[in-house]
Amino acid sequence: MEILQVVALGLVVAVFAVLLRRERPEMAMLLALGFGVIVFLMVLNKLGTIITVFQDVTRRAQVDELYLATLLKILGIAYIAEFGAQVCRDSGEGTVANKIEMAGKVLIMILALPIFAAILEVIIRLLP
Repeated sequence: MEILQVVALGLVVAVFAVLLRRERPEMAMLLALGFGVIVFLMVLNKLGTIITVFQDVTRRAQVDELYLATLLKILGIAYIAEFGAQVCRDSGEGTVANKIEMAGKVLIMILALPIFAAILEVIIRLLP
């Protein structure tokens, strides 16, 4: 029931952030940022379990580990970009958040190019 802990802590942080935002908006932003880091640390060990399962499935399916590494990098970029964009939005910087998201999408596309190329090669081999 770790989600209950995260939600409870989130509600406490939200109340404190609302109270702080009137007097010290910079402290409210730091509190929200700190909460994000704490939640990330709480779920970090769960990520290890997910990676282990992915590695096992990749080995059993005899898929090149390069694809798994690329997928994990893509997921990492997506989560980090989303976290950064949300922090920017919380501090009122929507345009900066949009630029972070755009950079994340471009980096994801660059990482995905080898996978797209491999898929296209398979399709070309299958066509007469």
